[in-house]
Amino acid sequence: MSLHEYKRKRNFGRTREPAPEGSARAGRAIFVVQLHHASRRHFDFRLQVGDTLRSWAVPKGPSYDPKVKRLAVEVEDHPVSYADFEGDIAEGYGKGHVDLFDRGVWATRGDAEAQLHKGHLVFELFGERLKGTWHLVRSGRKERQPAWFLIKADDAYAGDVEADDLLDATMRESTRRAAKTPAKRSAAARATARDKVVPKVRKVSTAVLTKAAVALDGSHKAKASGDFFAPQLARLREVPPQGDAWLHEVKWDGYRIVATLLKGKARLWSRNGLPWNERLPEIVQALEALGLDSARLDGELIALDGEGRSNFNALQRTLSGEAQAPLVYMLFDLPFIQGHDLSRVPLIERKALLQRLLAHAPAHLGFSSHTVGHGDDVFAMAMEQKLEGIIAKRVDGGYHGGRGDDWQKIKRLESDEFAVVGYTPAKGSRLAFGSLLLARPNGKGSWTYVGRVGTGFTDAMLRDLGDTLARGGTKKPGVRIENIDPMLRGALWVQPTVVAEVYFRGIGNKTLLRQPSLKALRVDKSIGDLGDSDRTPAKTRTAGKTAKRTGAKAPAKKIDSDDTIIITHPDRLVFPADKISKQDVVDYYKQVMPWLLPGIHDRPTSTIRCPGGIDSPCFFQKHMVAGLEHTGQAKLKEETGAQAVYLYPRDETGVMELLQFGAVEFHPWGSHVDSPDVADRVVFDLDPGDDVAWSRVVAAARMTRGFLADLGLVSFVRTTGGKGLHVVVPLNPGAAWKEVKAFARGFAEALAAAHPLEFVATATKRFRQGRIYVDYLRNGRGATAVASYSLRSRVGAPVAVPLRWEELGKVRSGAAFDIRSTPKRLARLKKDPWEGIDSVKQSLDSVTRKLAGQ
Repeated sequence: MSLHEYKRKRNFGRTREPAPEGSARAGRAIFVVQLHHASRRHFDFRLQVGDTLRSWAVPKGPSYDPKVKRLAVEVEDHPVSYADFEGDIAEGYGKGHVDLFDRGVWATRGDAEAQLHKGHLVFELFGERLKGTWHLVRSGRKERQPAWFLIKADDAYAGDVEADDLLDATMRESTRRAAKTPAKRSAAARATARDKVVPKVRKVSTAVLTKAAVALDGSHKAKASGDFFAPQLARLREVPPQGDAWLHEVKWDGYRIVATLLKGKARLWSRNGLPWNERLPEIVQALEALGLDSARLDGELIALDGEGRSNFNALQRTLSGEAQAPLVYMLFDLPFIQGHDLSRVPLIERKALLQRLLAHAPAHLGFSSHTVGHGDDVFAMAMEQKLEGIIAKRVDGGYHGGRGDDWQKIKRLESDEFAVVGYTPAKGSRLAFGSLLLARPNGKGSWTYVGRVGTGFTDAMLRDLGDTLARGGTKKPGVRIENIDPMLRGALWVQPTVVAEVYFRGIGNKTLLRQPSLKALRVDKSIGDLGDSDRTPAKTRTAGKTAKRTGAKAPAKKIDSDDTIIITHPDRLVFPADKISKQDVVDYYKQVMPWLLPGIHDRPTSTIRCPGGIDSPCFFQKHMVAGLEHTGQAKLKEETGAQAVYLYPRDETGVMELLQFGAVEFHPWGSHVDSPDVADRVVFDLDPGDDVAWSRVVAAARMTRGFLADLGLVSFVRTTGGKGLHVVVPLNPGAAWKEVKAFARGFAEALAAAHPLEFVATATKRFRQGRIYVDYLRNGRGATAVASYSLRSRVGAPVAVPLRWEELGKVRSGAAFDIRSTPKRLARLKKDPWEGIDSVKQSLDSVTRKLAGQ
């Protein structure tokens, strides 16, 4: 869709509205409704279709009454970044104030463009204010602009509620200032209306469910928890087990999701414990509509195509924003309900209670039905309907996390998971790359090449992989790979971090996959999962033959007691000149973790990754990439106005995962993910010219400290692991980045003006000879500074180390401490050199008042 009209109608030198460039958004397709106080007050209703927001102006706003047809005038498409726009349009087209009324994700069964072309789009909204099914119907009237009607479907959310009833105080004040009045209802009436925007669904009595749970043999009372629980996993078998001791279900082609309910609030998790609430608001709403106080549920997230069938491709495209297919959570187990642990209750009885619970559940929750016995017939039915396969489960089995023989899967198509170890360059019109190169761990500390896959990719996958995985490969593998095809000329190799699931037609000559086709990039799995094989020691099917499968993991060092992170290739040299291995780096960070973590915890953090060691290409990474599962992810706005998913360490496990991915250095923001626009650190980087003696750097730091003290600011000092020092000023309360950057620049320039022979405040190299550059540019939104106790990717493995001001004169250089001496220093310390930094109460407001007083 074109944004030509959007650009034609606006002067981006005057309007605050976002320019269309760089407006792509990762994640599910969104909707947004904005209240626009233009010359005529109206609601702008926008649906993301592809890379743009299809837009309609709705003068009276959406109504929950199915009998009301609200006029919706089609206007020009808007960029996706417009969803974040609020504030004043000062002049020109659309002049007036804009408030965000609602936003969320949306879904439709079938192709959205085709429905719009026909003139009738049926869709669901999952927002805070707008929910349920709606219709957009094109009017037959001839108008200057295409006219549509926005109509609420007669569903569980329908009722006597108008858009004006749902305005919050800010929106009502904007309406008042614009001299327009909302619908004439009292505040109490509006509050009552908001309370009505909940689904009217029949619920099974919680008392009845609790009584039924208590009566089950094996049930016992237990403390409810909203935390992640490990799902039960299945082993792959060639044929279904026989007899009535087994029940058989459809193998749903989707993503495994476990859910918890605690005090009525739902939390969703991937199979490896990643939170999924943000991605699946419709599932969260549906689970909470069950009315349970506590529960644990297990199931598979699937997408429905236009004919109501499960479609894995549609699921992936919906989660990436390329499509808007309805999602359903197919539930097949209930190991906990209403304060009662059912994990020892026979499966057949757990499922009976689950089916009872879901008897009147919202449409986004489904029950995975089963057949007891008749495994061959069920599998034959799955073959006939071209399903992926079936799952066989012991009728009397309990529920336990991890893989075992109580659950077995039998597939129609042969598929397996492999690590991506490289790619071939793109040819012709192909985007990003030609094919991905695959390998599996062979149990000998190396990898076995199994072939390449070049089909099954969507355009979005090609673009995403082109920006992440298929960039910066090396001509030689960074890991030992056996069985490489000698015909692979021009291939580029990458570290094995991404898991690909591939369909294939058996194993051919030289143990290469026959006719492989990509099924999915498994963002819910890591290469550590390749060692947790779902295959049994028995022979598995190939094309007319049988072949032994090796699923053993490569030798690796375990990091912690629960084996959360496996460090592969621990002997690889990260600092070759110093004979420092990957395991040495991991061991160092484990030793300093209590000191490192407070400085990076919950802060957006860029890492410098050196997968092949510091002598090979290293790169700066700040955004999430496929394969990271224990590292925090925060969707933050960039300076362009677009949003991106930034990584941040939440705990020791997250740090270890980043080390497994080749991270050497950590560079946090001066703010936290929950308040990214508020800085709580000011960092002055004192960077000496090549001919500046270290004693002058020490004197410069002390001078900087003195000037800051004159302004009433306490400061702290650390070595950088390089040539200079950092002087760090904590702020509590914090300040907006614009204010912090202005202060840092003014201070640096004042320092340079007062002592021009010592300091310079410009980055230009020719001005820095013989002087110390006061780098204030680390104090902007998105800028970073090296973390305390972070290694530096330089010969000698130096470390950035906090100091007491009293010991600064004893330090020989900015790289005085390294990977070996730093842990010894910490072992000798009686207290933290930066003790109290988080409790210092000081702000830039006090500086402003002090300067004003002077």
